[in-house]
Amino acid sequence: MTNNMTNNMTNNMTNNMTNNITRRLNNILRLPVALLLLLSMTLIIPTGQAQTQANSPGLDAFHHFFNAINTLEAKFVQVVLDENLTPLDDGHGTLWIKRPGRFRWNYDPPDAQEIVGDGERVWLYDIALEQVTVRDQAATLGRTPAILLAGSGDLANTYRLDDLGVQGQVHWVNLIPEDAQSDFTEVRIGFENGHLRLMELVDTLDQLTRISFVDIKENTPLALHLFEFVLPAGIDVIDQSNQ
Repeated sequence: MTNNMTNNMTNNMTNNMTNNITRRLNNILRLPVALLLLLSMTLIIPTGQAQTQANSPGLDAFHHFFNAINTLEAKFVQVVLDENLTPLDDGHGTLWIKRPGRFRWNYDPPDAQEIVGDGERVWLYDIALEQVTVRDQAATLGRTPAILLAGSGDLANTYRLDDLGVQGQVHWVNLIPEDAQSDFTEVRIGFENGHLRLMELVDTLDQLTRISFVDIKENTPLALHLFEFVLPAGIDVIDQSNQ
């Protein structure tokens, strides 16, 4: 009986850990992808819309960020909240983005993970499980409007862009996808002194993911090998890339 109880407790602990890791991967995978796609945009704004949105520090910073920033390196802190603002998950680490199509998000211990997009595949490496999942990058991006993948397009046909004004020292811009199948209903981006500081993503379950950025470096050279995943010896590989 004691052995059965011990086995049941061990199985429950293993299942809970696996479920937590799966949920975490599902949460965090969307974040670098969303940020990558937004960073990959080159904005084309209709003349009338540009005129009505003139003299906005938030929109000026927004346009500068997406048109003039080619690489980004930053420390980040992230928290996922449910519809009642109860914390579900959190993490912190370092991200690197090289426009277009390459990114790396490293999550620090105790839940150390690496998510690498090399332009063709996305690698999700869970260090504790000694397991890496490989997915096709284009397929992983899912229902995101294809115009974002091209790195250019008519913003008016992709997002509704609103200036939310200033809160404290942060100027907020809100993006609402025109695509009803998007994973996110809103993406709010906050700029301080013209630089990216915050992102808030509201998904279709009304969960809020808030990411804050510090130690930001813009347009510094980033080597391509930073965005290549080197497979460690002896780990399990789950290849879902169909390549």
